[in-house]
Amino acid sequence: MDPEAATNGTAVTEFILLGLVETEKLQSLVFVLFLFAYLLTVGGNLSILAAILVEPKLHTPMYFFLGNLSVLDAGCITVTVPAMLGRLLSHKRAISYDACLSQLFFFYLLLGVDCFLLTAMAYDRFLAICRPLTYSTRMSHSVQWILVAVSWACALTNALIHTIALTTLNFCGPNEVNHFYCDLPQLFIRSVEGRKKAFFTCGSHLTVVCLFYGTGIFNYMRLGTEEASDKDKGVGIFNTVINPMLNPLIYSLRNPDVQGALWRVFVGRRLLT
Repeated sequence: MDPEAATNGTAVTEFILLGLVETEKLQSLVFVLFLFAYLLTVGGNLSILAAILVEPKLHTPMYFFLGNLSVLDAGCITVTVPAMLGRLLSHKRAISYDACLSQLFFFYLLLGVDCFLLTAMAYDRFLAICRPLTYSTRMSHSVQWILVAVSWACALTNALIHTIALTTLNFCGPNEVNHFYCDLPQLFIRSVEGRKKAFFTCGSHLTVVCLFYGTGIFNYMRLGTEEASDKDKGVGIFNTVINPMLNPLIYSLRNPDVQGALWRVFVGRRLLT
């Protein structure tokens, strides 16, 4: 992955994503499972968003952030899983260089916004619990939009830096990637060291953050050896499928107001109180 490496071989124009399994029977099983998980994730997150939009009780800062999080989770899984399902159907593992970089950019953009938005949600809960008398002024509509805008700006900057940096490198030699989507640790054979981060808060937010940061730290903040690539696939499933699928359950479906709003979204009438 050296910028000067192109002088020693032909530059790579496409990558071969090896996927999760090799045998055709297991590929069929993986297709069904991931298709079900994708539909469940997108349906669940968009249902939560619809409930937040139609229920006045949910027009609060916490659910404003949660609505944004639902859109991001639906987008994050859409960046990776449909393309993988298409490759399973076509039995083609190749992905072009440009498509790989595009997937990586949008994945890091949405994942980055998700990361910063979780931080904003933690700040919101801190104000609600520790500064209740000034909560409404400190978390006004303008502050909410500013936090979301800053999250997008920071994530966009991060995604652009990674993507532009990759375009300066000349990939040559083996082009097989032992993963089911394009990601940095797999694109760098025996790649770099990183820094560790951790963020802790309470309750439901802690559960999401532990899953989100835990899989991220395991995947990115260590030496990316070839021997660990199979474990990377499991982490990739957590990042792209499990986390987005669990967020609606963790954050919303236990809330009676959300349950009532969802009932009105799908049935079209109000529950008797």
